[in-house]
Amino acid sequence: MLPALTGPAEGLTGEYDMSKMPTLFIPHGGGPCFFMDWDPPETWDDMANYLRGVPGDVGRTPEAMVVISGHWEESTVTVQSNPAPELLFDYYGFPDSTYLLEYPAPGAPKVTERIVGLLAESGIECRQDSQRGFDHGVFIPLKVAFPEAKIPIVQLSMRADLDPASHIAIGRAIEPLREEGILIVGSGLSYHNMNTMMRHMHGGSSVVRLPESEMFDDWLSTTVVDPDPEARNQALIAWEQAPAARDAHPREDHFLPLHVVAGAAGGDVGRKMYGGAVLGAAMSAFQFG
Repeated sequence: MLPALTGPAEGLTGEYDMSKMPTLFIPHGGGPCFFMDWDPPETWDDMANYLRGVPGDVGRTPEAMVVISGHWEESTVTVQSNPAPELLFDYYGFPDSTYLLEYPAPGAPKVTERIVGLLAESGIECRQDSQRGFDHGVFIPLKVAFPEAKIPIVQLSMRADLDPASHIAIGRAIEPLREEGILIVGSGLSYHNMNTMMRHMHGGSSVVRLPESEMFDDWLSTTVVDPDPEARNQALIAWEQAPAARDAHPREDHFLPLHVVAGAAGGDVGRKMYGGAVLGAAMSAFQFG
């Protein structure tokens, strides 16, 4: 068993804060959306403003962040161990300037070792990847929320089978990190039917909300704030039974980061921190603790 971290994570100096960190489910938008022009110009402004407010919502600077992005799946849960991750520009057809973005946040190999130990203690098979860079589900929202890029980051993959109960279990396994000053972040979208959203945009409206997105968002917003964390997690496991579930998520890759942070929330109750509409879709962000 690996010991808990007893000092600042690699890349940071200063007094170590042992207070319990929250867990977050944040939206990362569409591609490099916050760093390019849109019509109308304010399309992503509300979401960007929420992300800028995340440090205040958290209340203190994390020693490190563990990020689960909707853009990394592996057959076996995989932990990034790259000490200096480069950026993976895994989006296509955007302006040239968006491929010149920088986010030189360091990795945190000691945090990686801690995660591997916690997963092993819970009987969850995992491996390490020393070459993996940060995909845009990591660097795009965090460049808005933490633009200085000084906080060390470890990216944690999802399981390629996209089993919801397994992702709750992953979160439960890494919950102790919160007592070690580490912020656990799920990066995805609460509504991720891009075909519907783009049709809505090309139809000339980005303000009127899609009714199916409202139905799913209403269910999700009620579910996440359930005062009974076990009931919340069971409802998230059975998410396909929610109203308009498969309209909201034809594939659940951008939804399951929420399951990891809900599992890591333990007994903490969720709070809705952001609610808005983008390209006609109702979207939300949540914080636990």
